[in-house]
Amino acid sequence: MKRRDFITLIGGAAVAASGAARAQAERIRHVGILMGYAEDEPDTRARVAAFREALEQLGWKDGRNVQFTYRFGGGDLDRVRGYAKELAGLNPDLIVCETTPTLKAVADQTTTIPVVFVSVTDPVSNGFVADLARPGGNITGFTNFEATMGGKWIELLKKIAPASSRAGVIFNPDTAPGGGSFFLKSVAASAPALHVEILPFPVRSDDEIAKAIAGLGREPGGGLIVMLDIFAAVHRPARLSPHSGACWPRWCSSTLSTLPTAW
Repeated sequence: MKRRDFITLIGGAAVAASGAARAQAERIRHVGILMGYAEDEPDTRARVAAFREALEQLGWKDGRNVQFTYRFGGGDLDRVRGYAKELAGLNPDLIVCETTPTLKAVADQTTTIPVVFVSVTDPVSNGFVADLARPGGNITGFTNFEATMGGKWIELLKKIAPASSRAGVIFNPDTAPGGGSFFLKSVAASAPALHVEILPFPVRSDDEIAKAIAGLGREPGGGLIVMLDIFAAVHRPARLSPHSGACWPRWCSSTLSTLPTAW
């Protein structure tokens, strides 16, 4: 998501959801914010800073006429559900959600509090909104993901490594869009024309990711596709490796550097 898009959406939504004229701005509004990632993530800090900066430019200053309550899920679904229940219980004027799991958790808790979402996949099919043009209900926002992106990933993989004949697709069925099917369908549909066998790898832990990568790297012609998903983002490469360019937590270049990878 572009920083400018995030600023525009959240800043505008907070003003619209308040339903107040500028003359009434001194009334303190309460905005709950449920972020999908950890508080110390660089992207999280950047988005929070952009959010606060944009609202201040619009005249909404924390502690003067608006109060923010932040909660950070850190990729933990149980924690996200708990925070969603907590925020809904506070009955704020608006709840801002980031990522599909956080929106689902909040939607399960309230049908009356205005909710604005960002970075959510397929909000119509997931039942969050009735239509992209006319969302209806108490939820609105925007999506920046298309199911057809999956087909582009495998095309990119073949360009990176033309000899690839097998592509492992890593995803967490508990958090990936559609349990993984949202992107996997387009990956599978594009694979035959590129002469690539698709190997789905549903994973739920670091150890399962390690086993999937190790198995894929035992034979030549393997490539790796990491599905867009909060789980994959939380478990993404955490440090640079001098051999492979990147190394996932607990694994080093001995396996990962042998596999071309598409995100």
